[in-house]
Order: sequence, then structure tokens, then C-alpha cells
Amino acid sequence: MSTSPLAGFPVVIELPVQWGEMDSYHHVNNVVYFRYFESARLEYFRRLDWFAFEKETGVSPILAATQARFRKPLTYPDTIHVGARVVAVAEDRFTLDHLIVSLQHGVVTTEGQGTVVTYSHVEGKKVPLPEELRRRIAALEAQVPPSCGGVS
Repeated sequence: MSTSPLAGFPVVIELPVQWGEMDSYHHVNNVVYFRYFESARLEYFRRLDWFAFEKETGVSPILAATQARFRKPLTYPDTIHVGARVVAVAEDRFTLDHLIVSLQHGVVTTEGQGTVVTYSHVEGKKVPLPEELRRRIAALEAQVPPSCGGVS
């Protein structure tokens, strides 16, 4: 029995592929994949309860960099699963891995990564990742069996 490619991801969302997301070459436009990543990333932040934390502290997530590797084109109709997991934590940032799986084809279509920096709106600059957010990230990542992934 094979393991799902999303088995190591604590956050997995399901999204429909929309007709209007396709381009003139009859596959999902490359820009749309970054919206899929964004949706999974925001669900990750929601599960961290970061939006309430931001209201209390003024510390918000800023996407500093993102990338994608397109392995198989997506087309309408399809439904996808998009995963998000933290794979590295540094002083003032962390790195999320993303994976998109087509349910129609049963394969990984896209791999991605995003670097998120912690930014203080009060100070107007990036700041160290607060210990409370580190704790929340570790707790969310702990929901995944150790053999499947986690925070490094």
C-alpha cells in the first residue's frame, strides 16, 4: 500500500479547478498555482491563530519569496489537494513547502516553496519570529507522524 504524497503535511485543503483559471493553451495558468499555495498558506496561518496574534502584537507574516516547479499541467474539470508544512525555521523567517495533487490524475502536479518573514507593523521592520509562534508551529507540525515530516 503506497503512502499519499501529502501524508507529511499537517495542512491540506481541497480546491476545485475553475474553468476561468485556464489559459489559451487549455491548462491552468502558472500564476494561479501561486494562488493555490496562498490558500494553503493562509489556512496554515489560520490554524496557528496568527490573525488574533497579529491583532495583539502587530507581528504579521510577509511573503518574502516563492517558487514553483510544474510537473504536470492541471485542467478543468479537476479537484486538487494543496498541502502546506514548515520545513525550516530561522531567526526571523520560516520556509513552507507546498504540494499540489490532482485528484483526477492521482499525481503530484506542482511542488512549491515560500519564505515567510515576521514583520512588526509597530516597529516598521522585520523582527525575530516570536517564541509563541515557534511554539504554535511546532505544535501544528507535531500533528504529523515524525516519519512523515516536521520542523527542522
